[in-house]
Amino acid sequence: MPRTFTVARSILVEASPSSVYEQISRPARMGRWSPENLGATVADGDGDGPARVGLVFEGHNKRGRYRWTTRCTVTAADPGSRFAFRVHAIGLRRPRLRAPIATWEYRFAPEGTGTRVTETWTDDRRSWPAFVAAAFDYVATGGKTFAAFQVGNIDRTLRNLKRELEAPAAG
Repeated sequence: MPRTFTVARSILVEASPSSVYEQISRPARMGRWSPENLGATVADGDGDGPARVGLVFEGHNKRGRYRWTTRCTVTAADPGSRFAFRVHAIGLRRPRLRAPIATWEYRFAPEGTGTRVTETWTDDRRSWPAFVAAAFDYVATGGKTFAAFQVGNIDRTLRNLKRELEAPAAG
């Protein structure tokens, strides 16, 4: 079976494209929605500021009892339209192993009174032989390919984002 390098899912969120972008484009906030990401540390110290192309951040992640850190660089920051970053280093406490790992992209399209949010994961490990990637994926995901595993993560992230952004304002 050929390897799947890209998966995408979308959801309709009853909020404007600019307000959804405003939340997603702040890497430190991702831990609020993602089942694996615990948030991020931004290299230039502005942990909760709006992203810009070239911004470098370290993502803190957890799956079960395993924790790791990734280094990421923002590659697109188009307010209300598109936000993307590439993951290019990984490690346990510090991202020491440098290599193309993945690219994450979020697109925001007006739909009715809301926004169609599309989250896309692309496997950037293209130079890995298929059997090596399959063996690594099996161990890292508990028996799935990364593409199948990421579909579940993306679905959970989008549902959590929708729930939070559509919740009535507190107080």
